[in-house]
Amino acid sequence: MQYLHTMVRINDLDASLHFYCDLLGLSEVRRKDSEKGRFTLVFLAAPADEARSTERQAPELELTYNWDPETYDGGRNFGHLAYRVDDIYALCERFQAAGVTINRPPRDGHMAFVRSPDGISVELLQAGEPQAPKEPWASMENTGSW
Repeated sequence: MQYLHTMVRINDLDASLHFYCDLLGLSEVRRKDSEKGRFTLVFLAAPADEARSTERQAPELELTYNWDPETYDGGRNFGHLAYRVDDIYALCERFQAAGVTINRPPRDGHMAFVRSPDGISVELLQAGEPQAPKEPWASMENTGSW
């Protein structure tokens, strides 16, 4: 068995690419537009996964953008996406500076949760050992749900 991808439906392609690529740091690896099906598929991968993917396809996140407007409720109905990150504090600072709410701050230097523009919960896990707790994260309260 080989893990291939997780698919999430999105409402705004540009906002989602900004969130997942510019802020989270994923790379677009391929894209498919279907005139007949009226949708766009964008496949994203984490740089470390993309780099080690020689014989096998890297695990990917598939963003499905349907050209005709739809409402997607319950962004948490499948759980969440999880990514191991090099510096959880720096990434959370980047999200916060971009106006993204940190739902579960990295108080412990190990784990945080944010939400995509479409309400998808994204878990961030510090690579290796947790970083030492530091402010403002150590005393920051949870906001919303994850």
